[in-house]
Amino acid sequence: MGKIFYMMGKSSSGKDTILKRLLEDRTLGLSRMIMYTTRPIRTGETDGVEYHFVDEETMYRLAEEGKVIEERTYPTKLGPWHYFTVDDGEVDISRHSFAAMGTLESYVQMRNYYGKETVFPIYIEVDDGVRLKRAVEREQGEENPHYAEVCRRFLADETDFSEENLKKAGIKRRFKNETLEKTVDEVKRYCMERLR
Repeated sequence: MGKIFYMMGKSSSGKDTILKRLLEDRTLGLSRMIMYTTRPIRTGETDGVEYHFVDEETMYRLAEEGKVIEERTYPTKLGPWHYFTVDDGEVDISRHSFAAMGTLESYVQMRNYYGKETVFPIYIEVDDGVRLKRAVEREQGEENPHYAEVCRRFLADETDFSEENLKKAGIKRRFKNETLEKTVDEVKRYCMERLR
């Protein structure tokens, strides 16, 4: 039976980079579990790689069909953005193991859907000052930077990933992303132990 390794952490903690490195590591043999979103595609992203970028009509249709596993809506400065996971037939845990990325709330719903013996959390931590600097630098690379959204997301993370919420979700192990190579190695070992 395959496993699902669920990457999460506050914005700009390095989740995307670490997830990419895990997926590139052939010894792990992980496939990416691709989530869906209604948010605009960012510079450098590709539909079907980072996310399936869809409109709200598609989201509502998938929900009516009973295919939405979990869904979150964020009231951004640019309007509501929906992020959601769909049971679209792409995830076959009887044959493969997967890596996914989302929020603490979505992790809990995925764990409830697939089971505790299948979904394993990978919580990434970074100093808040470092995260804020990274977030601003990333936004500067966008064609139309939205700094207010960076600030909203940064502040929302304090609530979403509060110590109380982490405890409720059963998050015990944390990976401090101070040095990328060291963090990737630690996360890889964590995955390998659970794939045996």
